[in-house]
Amino acid sequence: MDEEKDLAQRKREAAERAKQLARERLAAKQAAEQAKSADSPPADGVKTPSDSSASPANKESDVAQPASAEDLAAAKKRAAEEARAKAAELRRQREASASGATGDDLEAAKKKAAEEARAKAAELRRQREASASGATGDDLEAAKKKAAEEARAKAAELRRQREASASGATGDDLEAAKKKAAEEARAKAAELRRQREASASGATGDDLEAAKKKAAAAAKAKAAALAKQKAAEAAGSDDELAKQKAAAAAKAKAAAAAAKAKAAAAARAKAGAAKAGDGAEKPSSPSPNDPLLQKYVRVIQEHLGPDVLEDAYVNRLAKDVPTLVVNKESYYKVAEFLKYNEQLRFDYLSELHGTDFQTHMEVYVHLYSYPNRQPVALKVKIERDNPEIDSLVPLWPGANWPECEAYDLLGIRFRGHPNLIRIFLGEQWVGHPLRKDYEPYDAEV
Repeated sequence: MDEEKDLAQRKREAAERAKQLARERLAAKQAAEQAKSADSPPADGVKTPSDSSASPANKESDVAQPASAEDLAAAKKRAAEEARAKAAELRRQREASASGATGDDLEAAKKKAAEEARAKAAELRRQREASASGATGDDLEAAKKKAAEEARAKAAELRRQREASASGATGDDLEAAKKKAAEEARAKAAELRRQREASASGATGDDLEAAKKKAAAAAKAKAAALAKQKAAEAAGSDDELAKQKAAAAAKAKAAAAAAKAKAAAAARAKAGAAKAGDGAEKPSSPSPNDPLLQKYVRVIQEHLGPDVLEDAYVNRLAKDVPTLVVNKESYYKVAEFLKYNEQLRFDYLSELHGTDFQTHMEVYVHLYSYPNRQPVALKVKIERDNPEIDSLVPLWPGANWPECEAYDLLGIRFRGHPNLIRIFLGEQWVGHPLRKDYEPYDAEV
C-alpha cells in the first residue's frame, strides 16, 4: 500500500508540475499578444505605462513558445516514468532490507541499479540515434523485445542468486556467481557488437536469424555437455570413494598385521634377553606420584569394583602424571566418580584429544583437582572402524570444543554431545585428516 501511495503521490506531483508549466507558457503567450497589440503607438505619440510595461513581456515572448499538447503529454509520460522508476527502486531497497541485507549489500545494489540505469540510458540513446538515422519501426520493436528479454533474464538470475544465498551459499559461491554474470554480460556485449557490425556491413535478416539459431544450438550443446560432465563426476566420485575405502581398509589390515608381527618380535626379543640376562640390571627409581596413583586405584576399586580399570601407571613422558586406563563401558562412570568423589574432586578438565594407532583409537583426558592440587589422566581405547564414546560435556562443559575437534579431525563421535559439529573443516569436507589412512579428496588441496 505504501508503494501505491508513493506512486500516486509522484503522479500527482508530476501532473501539478505539468499544469504549472502550461500556466507559465500561457502567461507568456498572453504577454506576447499584449506586446504585439501595443506595437502601434497612440495618436498623440505619447507612450503609456502599458507600453513601458509591455516592453519586457515582448522580449520574453521572443524566447518563450506556447506549449503544445504533445509537449504536455511527453512531460506527463516522462514524469510518470520517473515516478515508476523511483517506486521500483524503493521497492527493491525494501525487499533487500526485509531479506536481511547489510549496508554493503544495499550499497552494492544501489551501484548495480545505477549502472543498469546508465546502461539503459545509453541503449535508449543508441536506439534514438538509430531511429534518427533511418531505423524502421520493426527494428525498434525488435530492440524493445530484446531489451525486455534481457531484463527478464537478469531478474531470473537475480532470483536464483537470492535463492542460493538464502540456502546458505558461501562468499566464494557469490563471488563465482558475480564473475559468471560479468562474463555473460561481456559475452552478450560482444555478441551485440558483432551483430551491429554485421548489420552495418549489409547483413540480411536471414543471416541474423541463422546466427541466433546457431547461438541457441551452441548454448543447448554446452548445457548438455555440462549435464553429462556432472553425471560422470557423480558416478566417478562414488567409484572413487569406494576405491578409497577399499584401499584404506587394505592399508589398515596391513598395518595391523605389521603391528602384530612387530609386537611378537619384541616379545620374543624381550623373553630372550630375560633368559640371557643375569638379573644384575637395576630397577628404575620410583616416581614421586606413585602414592597418588595407588590412592586413585584404591578409591576407584573400593567404590566401582576392580573390573572398571584395564591398567594404571605413571607416565614418565608426561611429567609423571598418574594415568588410568578404563574400559569403554565404564568411561563415563569413572569420569563422573573422579569429579564428584570427596577424596578426589577433579573439578577441572584441562585437555581432551584423540589419537589414531591404526589398530585402534584412544581418547586421552587430563583432569586436575584444585582442592587437592593433584593431576590425573584418563584414557580409553575404542574401535577404529566405529569410533564412538560418551561425551564428557555434561560433567565438564569445557570438553565441548575439544570433542568437536576430535570429531572433525579423527571422526570420533561423542554420544550425548549437545552440538557435535566440524569446527575446522566444515560438514562438506571429505575424510578426517589426522587418521593414518587419510587421503585428500582433492589432490590440489
